[in-house]
Amino acid sequence: MAKQKMVEVQLIKSLNGRLKNHIACARGLGLRKINHTVKVIDTPENRGMMNKINYLVKVTEDVS
Repeated sequence: MAKQKMVEVQLIKSLNGRLKNHIACARGLGLRKINHTVKVIDTPENRGMMNKINYLVKVTEDVS
């Protein structure tokens, strides 16, 4: 089976006072609090959530 491409997503701003669907995107990616970093599979669904909350997160391509 081919190895899946992963990306690291870090929450860099607070979710307080944000739109409900933006909070839901952050939770869907597995982000809980500021500076929390998670590795997620690089799929179109996850990319869409990252693009929607791009002002709240930092995305880095995983080289491993």
